[in-house]
Order: sequence, then C-alpha cells, then structure tokens
Amino acid sequence: MKILFIGDIVGRPGRRAVHDLLPGIVEREELDFVIANAENIAGGSGITQNLFGKLLSYGVDFITTGDHVWRKVEIAETMRTDTRIVRPANYHDDAPGSGMSVVEARNGVKVAVIQIIGRVFMQPAECPFAAAAKMIEKARAETPLIVVDFHAEATSEKIAMGWFLDGKVSAILGTHTHIPTADERILPNGTAYITDVGMTGPYHSVIGRKVEPVLKRFITGMPHPFDVAEDDVRLCGAIVDLDETTGRAESIRRVCLPATPS
Repeated sequence: MKILFIGDIVGRPGRRAVHDLLPGIVEREELDFVIANAENIAGGSGITQNLFGKLLSYGVDFITTGDHVWRKVEIAETMRTDTRIVRPANYHDDAPGSGMSVVEARNGVKVAVIQIIGRVFMQPAECPFAAAAKMIEKARAETPLIVVDFHAEATSEKIAMGWFLDGKVSAILGTHTHIPTADERILPNGTAYITDVGMTGPYHSVIGRKVEPVLKRFITGMPHPFDVAEDDVRLCGAIVDLDETTGRAESIRRVCLPATPS
C-alpha cells in the first residue's frame, strides 16, 4: 500500500501546487491514500470549510492540522461532522473533533490517521506521548496501518517520539517547521520516520512568508504583516510503502516537486 503525505500547505501558492501536481503524482505513483497537512492553507493560517472541500476535490483523501487549526473557527463544525480531518489528540477532550480517525483508502483497506502536537517551544498541551499511546490502542482494534502526523517544533522531541512509536505505528511524519529534513529512514522495528516533511508552498520565503517583512521584524523588533510569499513554489512531502497485513513500512522517500507555473 502506497501513501503520500503532503507537508504543510501554505496559502494560495500551496493550494495551486496541490491542484496542479497531485493528479499526476497519484497516477504516476499509483497511490492508494493521500494525506495533507492543511493548517496553513487559508491565507497562511487556518483552514476553512470551503478549502477543506477544495482539497478533497483535488484528490486529497485526508487532512491533518496543527496549532493553527482554530484560526478559522468555522472549521470546528467540519471537525464535528467529517471523519476525514483531525486535530491534535492531546488537545482538551472538549475541543471539537478527534485526534484519530479510521477511514478506507482507495483500495478498500482501512487506515488510521493520528495527529499529535508537541510541547517543546509550543503552546500548552497535554502529554503527546500519553496521547499517542491512547490513540494507538484504539486504532489497532481496527487496523494495523497507522500513520501519525507529529506537529512539533523541537527536533529532539520528534526523534524521541519516533523511538517511542517504533514498531507501534506504520509511519511517523513530522510537520510544523516547514523545512524538509534529510533523515528519512525505517526504524529497527519497522516504522517509517522523518523529522519534517517540509511545506507545500513558496520556498523563496521565510517558511512561506515574504522575506523583507520577516527580516525587518527580526532586525528591528517591530511588528510587520507577514504576507504569504509567491515564488519558487514546491510540493513537498513523503511517500511511504506499507505492508497491508503487518502494517510495517517497507520504504520511505522524500518528495519535492516544483509547481507548474501559473
């Protein structure tokens, strides 16, 4: 079973890249399931119901989020009613939606997707390790194919989570920092791991935002609007091959493709 995980989609440029490139990738790679992190799809921060629907129409099967999930509060209703989107499992139980969902891939096989958020250099959340263990126990009752999006800042916390989940899940794919890392591998007990899959959006930027305003903020300490950049747009993520019976990963490789010029 082959899964594509698309890294944080940033604004309109990222949406355009998914629209233009995803159908070809699905056909060429013979993908069974496509997951995308879309917490930054709406103008660079948040996700709306309309954009949720657009991503599905582009060929995305499942959507994960992160710390910006509530920037567009309207998505709360979608969280309550649709099983194809998750928010961090270690948010409070009263938060709309769920941190884990089991859905059918295109080949009819069930896949569990879990979202966990880190605590190091992040806003307060409950223990990600305890939340992951709880969600995995539920997921294993339905399927051995379990994919985890760990949305975290610190590489040490992400790597620690990788070792914690090795052999318990099929893949753990890092998001949030928007910078693709070169450490993709299969851990000893069969779990595919990468610290961060990168972003889908403009790379002539500072993690998706126009360069000059960000530089001014760093240099002067004064606030500046961080508009989404537009140039050098790429679709980045990872493709993971999984054994449908055991849930173990057979391979993982990074994807970084230039977007079709507008």
